[in-house]
Amino acid sequence: MPNQHVVPRGNRWAVKGEGNSCATALTNTKREAINRARKISRNQGTELVIHNRNGQISQKDSHGHDPFPPKG
Repeated sequence: MPNQHVVPRGNRWAVKGEGNSCATALTNTKREAINRARKISRNQGTELVIHNRNGQISQKDSHGHDPFPPKG
């Protein structure tokens, strides 16, 4: 299952599966894209990767299959 990325797309935001050429969803706000991507990521047990407007990764959120889970 591919990780889900929230990336800028023009004036909008896209939810895109890692390695996919097409976006899964386009939204008007970053918050909408994050919420949509988080649902997909939770269902698939993958990682959510959130990018800034400049394309740099700003945040990651793991929803299962984490190779380095926290201890305790």
